[in-house]
Amino acid sequence: MKTQYYIGMMSGTSLDGIDIALVDFSFAQPKLLATDFTPMPQHLRKNITALVQSGETTLQQLGELDHQLGRLYADCVNVFLQKHQLSPQNIQAIGCHGQTVWHSPKGAFPFTLQIGDMNLLAALTGITTIGDFRRKDMAFGGQGAPLVPAFHQALFFDPRCATVVLNIGGISNISLLIPNQPVVGFDTGPGNTLLDQWIEKHKNVAYDKNGDWAAGGEVNEALLNALLDEPFFRQPPPKSTGRELFNLAWLEQKIQKLCQNSTALLPQDVQATLVELTVCSVAESLKLIRTPLPKRLLVCGGGAKNTLMMQRLADRLPQWSIHTTNEFAMDSDYVEAAAFAWLAYRRMHNQPGNLPEVTGAKSAVGLGAVFPMP
Repeated sequence: MKTQYYIGMMSGTSLDGIDIALVDFSFAQPKLLATDFTPMPQHLRKNITALVQSGETTLQQLGELDHQLGRLYADCVNVFLQKHQLSPQNIQAIGCHGQTVWHSPKGAFPFTLQIGDMNLLAALTGITTIGDFRRKDMAFGGQGAPLVPAFHQALFFDPRCATVVLNIGGISNISLLIPNQPVVGFDTGPGNTLLDQWIEKHKNVAYDKNGDWAAGGEVNEALLNALLDEPFFRQPPPKSTGRELFNLAWLEQKIQKLCQNSTALLPQDVQATLVELTVCSVAESLKLIRTPLPKRLLVCGGGAKNTLMMQRLADRLPQWSIHTTNEFAMDSDYVEAAAFAWLAYRRMHNQPGNLPEVTGAKSAVGLGAVFPMP
């Protein structure tokens, strides 16, 4: 049997680094063969963060960031191939999400922008590359996000129970896989992005390992209610969001407004409250589900390693059986990267990659632009 090796790449909202997943599609079910992670170089992380938070740059800066990311992606792939004794000829294609710097699906001129030069990635690896996955869906009236529910359906659907796949990356999103019901998927709100930005500001570390710092704080109910008052949480699906809304400036504005007539908040209490914000927004979204079937929640993304967050999910969702995707043969850190390998496979075989009922697109379409190599 000829192998069908595809590489999926994801650099997400958290800007922590690049995930790589090698997936074999020569089996009935996609098989995750190998994974790798490369931390985002500090200068790139700083520059992209500044761009995302301000929404302002020069054309030269944007072009240079696009080039630097394309070269970084290529370096990651070439190191990965060498590490696993693979050649470019072994890989059918790379599916690379690119780095989202702005996502604006609403308004008179909806758009989404991912950077990372796919031409460079293809040229420097010698492998056909597929990128720009979101804009085709938007061209057909969709939000361009979330795209992973179609992959979740292919991998995790079980006719015996109601399955929800919860990805807690920088932004949290869910896929509702309910037998005899259309697939539903949408962003629920912030995942780790506010947690990461807050602890980096106050402790100068990239993330709160295991949720230990948050676990030592107390949830401030007034702040939690102020954060949950954001209109996004009341919008019906389909909906999607990103750091252009949920960022440090947004959080600090909420805190400043709350503290005008009260004492200042302890940073550790804010961290505890941010964990509760993620958990509350997920739990509220799950109230949409109406089914007599057993309910299971499969968690992936960085939040699956946050002990406090997982415990709070269990506390708020006592009727749910909660697992990580590790228990279902899919490393929780690499589900999204594997999803873009799957989307690349679908594109190379001229198959649709979106679910219109999830994104709001007028029809199912093939996603991604192909950057071929001879």
